[in-house]
Amino acid sequence: MILIVFFLLHWYFSLFCQSFFLHRYAAHQMFYMSKFWERFFYIFTWVTQGSSYLSPRAYAILHRMHHAYSDTPKDPHSPHHTENLFTMMWKTKNIYNDYFSFRLKPEERFSKDVPDWNKFDKIADSMMARVSWGIFYALIYILCISVFELPGTHWWMYFLLPIHFLMGPVHGAIVNWSGHKYGYANFDNNDKSKNSLLLDVLMLGELFQNNHHKLPNRPNFAVKWYEFDPTYPVVKLLHATGIIKLRTA
Repeated sequence: MILIVFFLLHWYFSLFCQSFFLHRYAAHQMFYMSKFWERFFYIFTWVTQGSSYLSPRAYAILHRMHHAYSDTPKDPHSPHHTENLFTMMWKTKNIYNDYFSFRLKPEERFSKDVPDWNKFDKIADSMMARVSWGIFYALIYILCISVFELPGTHWWMYFLLPIHFLMGPVHGAIVNWSGHKYGYANFDNNDKSKNSLLLDVLMLGELFQNNHHKLPNRPNFAVKWYEFDPTYPVVKLLHATGIIKLRTA
């Protein structure tokens, strides 16, 4: 049971940072935060994503391109212009690396005002950091399953480790593939974006892709009365505490 709890904590904290910090803040700038809190969430994102850390700068550039070129050949991660889920992930990885390493220079509209802490990104993206996180995850499983043989742990749980190693890309793959192939549409956005879940608890609101592509600067991804975006109440709470300031407030 303890490993299932660990897995769920890693899943949801990593996903929250991707949705709240990388997506809603870095890419869309739906709210303001001070430099202190920006640096805090940089570090928190690294802690939660660990071996699959994604740079806020590179993520924001790719995501803005995704909105500008949604489901066209220029979209960096459309399921409709790749053979399968894995080729989409590989294409996204290569484009991400090009912008992360500054091999490609983005258009100004894609890079304007994105958060950038290059020194930290280099540390967080280093092979030493990624491998260290991977060893940390593996040690937790080895200790719980093989060394201490804690109740509720089983050998099959080792198969969860690859998801820990690739948590950020796994979340991105689910959102970009499912959110543009399966589900229903509230709006005609001239693309193939879909809302995959009525209550998007699994992906913290990220699978309301059709709503989001229609209203890209709206911090609440849910639109209909029966839809619920779990990240939005947290955004409202952080606004109420003064940690962030919503642009629409």
